[in-house]
Amino acid sequence: MGQQATPVRTARLGKAVGPAPTPVCGAVLLLPDGQEVSTRRPSPVRPLSLVRSLGRALARAGRAEGLAVHCVHYRYRGWNGGEAHPAADAEWATEEVVRRYGDVPVCLVGVDMGGRAALRVGGHDAVNSVVALAPWLPEDDVAAPAEPVRQLMGRRVLIAHGTNDERTDPELSFRYAARAKKANREVCRFEVHSDGHGLHGHRSEVLALTTDFVLGALFGHPVSRPVEDALAAPPPIGLRMPLAAGFGRSLRR
Repeated sequence: MGQQATPVRTARLGKAVGPAPTPVCGAVLLLPDGQEVSTRRPSPVRPLSLVRSLGRALARAGRAEGLAVHCVHYRYRGWNGGEAHPAADAEWATEEVVRRYGDVPVCLVGVDMGGRAALRVGGHDAVNSVVALAPWLPEDDVAAPAEPVRQLMGRRVLIAHGTNDERTDPELSFRYAARAKKANREVCRFEVHSDGHGLHGHRSEVLALTTDFVLGALFGHPVSRPVEDALAAPPPIGLRMPLAAGFGRSLRR
């Protein structure tokens, strides 16, 4: 009896969040978290609550603009060193968006490990913007190459991190942002004071910040004054911008 071949794992694009717009004029790819090392399949349960909340908020705010929002389902739970599986899956998903919708601008929105994947794949021709929330980024190590930043040239980039995050170090995302800012002026970073990894304490502000940034990047909407100031300010000011309590309450679309 012949040996049965092992099925090849493939990434997949989740169905559009909310009613699918017609026509599609822009797309967001949501990149969930994961583990540093694991070749197990991702859990079949839905992504963490922040990703779900982001999907709903972005789909609702961008519906009139023709925004399609999809979550990327990875092949593996882990980043897995040089394999960087989530980054490869994010790149595949970006190609799939181009295949489905044509030449539309794409924003990659990642959380935790997904934030690293979003930043890594930000150089794709279809991507015009990247959002990384509480991103998992490696320690500075003279023995290993630094996490690349030059692929972000010409993209608009937002990083946001809770100052009390005990899972992913906010200081490492600041150092990354400082290097990225040297290659690309369109980088800003917000600090969510007293919040932890899941950004539960200021969830509404984080959603409003992300929505404001994404609609501005994809569709040319004027961004809020804090985002405008953060993009324009030199480091470290624009990379340690506090996310004010109540952000978004006065924004109107």
